[in-house]
Amino acid sequence: MGVFAILAMAMVAASEAAIPAVLKPIMDKGFSGRDPWTLWFVPVSVVALAVVRGLSQYLANYLLSWVSNRVLLDLRVRMFERMLHAPASFYQRETTSTLINQIVFEVNQVLGVLTTVLITLVRDSLTVVGLLGYLFYLNWRLTLVMAVILPTIGFLVSKINRRLRRLNREQQTLTNELSYVVEEAVAGYKVVKIHNGEEYERRRFDSMTARLRGYAMRVTVSGGLAQPITQMLASLALAVVITVAMIQSTTGELTVGGFTAFVTAMLLVVSPLKHLIDVNQPLQRGMTAAELIFQLMDAEVEPTGGTRTLERARGKVTFDHVGFHYGASAVPTLGDISLDVRPGEMVALVGPSGSGKTTLVNLVPRFFDATGGQIRLDDIPLAELRLPDLRRQIAFVSQDVVLFNDTVAANVAYGQTIDLPRVEAALKAANLRDAVAVMPQGLETLIGDNGMRLSGGQRQRLAIARAIYKDAPILILDEATSALDSESERHVQAALEVLMEGRTTLVIAHRLSTIERADRIVVLERGSIVEQGSHHELLAHNGLYAHLHRIQYAQNEA
Repeated sequence: MGVFAILAMAMVAASEAAIPAVLKPIMDKGFSGRDPWTLWFVPVSVVALAVVRGLSQYLANYLLSWVSNRVLLDLRVRMFERMLHAPASFYQRETTSTLINQIVFEVNQVLGVLTTVLITLVRDSLTVVGLLGYLFYLNWRLTLVMAVILPTIGFLVSKINRRLRRLNREQQTLTNELSYVVEEAVAGYKVVKIHNGEEYERRRFDSMTARLRGYAMRVTVSGGLAQPITQMLASLALAVVITVAMIQSTTGELTVGGFTAFVTAMLLVVSPLKHLIDVNQPLQRGMTAAELIFQLMDAEVEPTGGTRTLERARGKVTFDHVGFHYGASAVPTLGDISLDVRPGEMVALVGPSGSGKTTLVNLVPRFFDATGGQIRLDDIPLAELRLPDLRRQIAFVSQDVVLFNDTVAANVAYGQTIDLPRVEAALKAANLRDAVAVMPQGLETLIGDNGMRLSGGQRQRLAIARAIYKDAPILILDEATSALDSESERHVQAALEVLMEGRTTLVIAHRLSTIERADRIVVLERGSIVEQGSHHELLAHNGLYAHLHRIQYAQNEA
């Protein structure tokens, strides 16, 4: 398609260059109309050229639009796929607004380049080349004047280009920051309102928009210089051409028709040349957008894991002298953790904030890789397992429930084929079937952005139903009931009892009352295991767990 589009634009350029060639015989032989060939050939040729030019231009625009939209679709799909396969560290580094801008806004910028800028560049460049070739054929001496002026214009435009690209890059960075301000204000609207932060947010937004306006004006000033400079140089070239042509006419080297054809072709060069100069500013914006797009497409991806497959694990998890630290941090988050979790065992992880509980469970699905030691599943090192096979063995329920703006059934069966009887069984096990039954469309009810149409307890139980539907042998619970009231917690706890049955379960809990029936409680402090045992054993030991238990008991009594 791209080749056909270029051929069509070549036809447009050829028809443009043919116009002065058609007019030349009239000027040389006069307007008497006595020559039948001139009388009919010239008008018919003009009409034919107009038809060819119009059809070729329409075809070129259609074909390039088809190609550019295919490229747009491919870019978006590849960027989104790259984002999905990025590691957890990528999501900690990038903001949501930046990623949205790159995938949606920046791709639109590149689409603008592909549809309008590319058409102009190819079509008008071919037109300029064709006209210059005809000019050289007519009078090479006069054409040399153009040959001197064009490199001068190119040099000046390249200087302007460098400044425009830098300004556009900085402008896009500010645009991302502005999007982030909007994102924060929307996500935290309750905090904004309760603290009367509207004025603060408005000032923050106004400050960013003022800086953006400054950059936009600097881009306009720099980009606007190209056109007047080009027009001045083109006028200078025209003046020199007229002078040289008058000198040549006195010696008979140049006919009236030849001069008219030359000036006509030269004036026809000005329009596409002006288009090429005007396209400079959007082209630089498109180049800046392309840099951001390829920055995302070149982002690192998660390791694919090993080659070993695992259909269904028994659920034995072994931490063998595991250590971990984030990035270049010299302070380890975890240090020399050794722990054997038996199949079907419920192990609770407790300890003060920052003790490494969440980091430890995040190593099991390989959101991060241990920087020391080894983790094994059923005596197989995690690095040897295929990543999809490893994660198929794990279900995860957190206090920060993530739901999708889709139906109840789609959220329960997320990532798998929807089996409605199985969905209903999962909802029943999660104590949510009756609540769904009274919804307007039942299982097909849309739950809104992150389940906003559900209560906190219903959202939590829907996440539990999703874990039940997955039926994974290993379950990770991260503060699954900490944000609920007593009534909701009772329903959720009952659903969790069903979910944990027969599964290896790692539980992170600050409410120690929820883990008293755990098979084993592991107490962490500053990234190390300081004690472990049953609830009664640890109370009798009178260590850190007993201390934390007394504090919570006193708070509950108060």
